[in-house]
Order: sequence, then C-alpha cells, then structure tokens
Amino acid sequence: MSKLEQLKTMTTVVADTGDLDAIAQWRPVDATTNPSLLLKAADLPAYRPMLDAAINFSQGQSGSDSEQLGMATDYLAVLAGQKILELIPGVVSTEVDARLSFDTEGTVRKARRLVELYNSIGVPTERVLIKIASTWEGIRAAEILEKEGIRCNLTLLFSFAQAAACADAGAFLISPFVGRILDWNLKQSGRSSYEPHEDPGVLSVSRIYNYFKGHGYDTVVMGASFRNTGEIEHLSGCDRLTISPALLEALQNDTGELPRRLSPETTGKVESRISLDENAFRWLMNEDAMATEKLAEGIRKFAADQVELEQRVRQIAQAA
Repeated sequence: MSKLEQLKTMTTVVADTGDLDAIAQWRPVDATTNPSLLLKAADLPAYRPMLDAAINFSQGQSGSDSEQLGMATDYLAVLAGQKILELIPGVVSTEVDARLSFDTEGTVRKARRLVELYNSIGVPTERVLIKIASTWEGIRAAEILEKEGIRCNLTLLFSFAQAAACADAGAFLISPFVGRILDWNLKQSGRSSYEPHEDPGVLSVSRIYNYFKGHGYDTVVMGASFRNTGEIEHLSGCDRLTISPALLEALQNDTGELPRRLSPETTGKVESRISLDENAFRWLMNEDAMATEKLAEGIRKFAADQVELEQRVRQIAQAA
C-alpha cells in the first residue's frame, strides 16, 4: 500500500484545492476552499460557466455595485461547492468573506446567506461547512451558527487558546495551520529546517488533538497548510488532514510504512481543561506573537484575494 492508502485507513483525507480535475483524480472524502483557491480556480476553463452564471445571478439582484460583486463571488463559491460535491461523498467548506473576521453579526448573516444559496440550488445544509477565521468574533459567530444547525470550520488557527475557545463554543471542526507555524519559526530561529518530530506545527496540532480527545470534545481536528509529507506522516491518525494535490501525489508514490502517530488511546497525560472568556482569550493571543502575526497576515491575505476575485468578476462582467 502507498502511504496515502495507509493514511486513509486512519485519517479522513481532504483535498485542499478548488481544481475540479484534481478533486476528480484524488477522490477525497471532503474538500476545502478559500478565496485564494477560488482565485486560482477562476482561471481554469471549468470555472468559466460558473463565473458567467454568478455574474448573471448578481445582476438580477438589487444593491450597489459592491454588493452585487459580493453576491457574485458568494454565488461563484456556492456553484463551485456544488460541483465539488458531485465528485466527493462528504462535505465542502466555503469561506466567509475575511473582511468580516471581526464582525460577529456580519459573519452570521453571511453564513446564513451562503447556506440559503446552497439550499436554493438543491445542496442540503449538512453537506456544507462554513469557514470562519478563528478570531474571538468569529468563534462567537460559530457558536450561534452551530446552534442553528449550520456546521462551521474554524480556520486560520495557530494557537492552543484559539483551539480551546473553538471547542468550548461547540465548533464542528477546526483547521490548525501546520506549515504557516513552521514558516514563522524558521524565520525567527534562523534555522533552515526542522525534523518532522520537532516541527512546531506538528507539535501544536498534536497537543490540540490530545487535549480534545482527553477531555471528550466532539470538535474535529483537521490539520492544514502542510509544507512537506513529513508533517503529514507525523500527524497520521488525526481526525482529518487537508492536503494539496502535490503532496497527495507524493504520498501516493511512496510505499514505505506509515505508523499511526495520533490516537484517542495514546494521548498520554492530558493537560488541565481551560475555559476562556474574552479577556483571557485576547491576553493569551497577545502573549503568542506567532499566532497574532499569522492570524492577522492570513486575514489580510484572504481579504486581498477576495478583492482580487471581485475585480476579476467585474472585468468579466464589463467585457460581456
């Protein structure tokens, strides 16, 4: 068996791409998207009919130019999600506009709107996860949405404090970012690499996994943002891992043995449970320079890609 086949026996494999051909090739259980992936996918021929449909839909709605652009990109994300769901048996994650990351009410409204759009084209709510940045405001939005039956994927998660707060809020799933944690530590330390067993991103996800399992949280842990296969291999057994097509291919081409690293039965001594109010959460984030910097950077990047996607849609609409 390849390492990918071995991994699938202990972990749900998720495709970290919006490329329909790649999803069809790798046949993951679930798939995740974000503005950056949609921006790349918008240049693919398979997405042009969806772009045209999204523009036509938005032009039939009332609102300002900026509101119509937002409607168009929302509808594009939903149409892309629908196509992806035709290729996979599980769920697709669709991200809320990153510019709402510090707006609880705005995030809730946008999430409800995305679910309504999915429902309007025949996609049931249970096949969709709404991706929200793991800010205090985003976590509070997820708490509201989960109670309404809208399951959430809390993304841009870099710290234990974020993970603990998400679990207490009842989030369905969290996406701790492995590779971006590694990036920050490489830059700060001046090192050129870390061995997988000492990789700061791997250690962070392992700690979160063991804490969740040790305290009986139902929140799913899905490692994300990988830089190499070693990180993936050292998180084998994690609930889910979202992996890029390039790394899926590398795992498929490797027939070495892949031992299980994480399991509910091997959490070791579990650290004490913590409960965070807003003040405690913000203080712990303030004390964690890496999490603070990478969260802000991630929000800025996703927001910038959302703006660029809207500009792309505007250009296509004007040329039509």
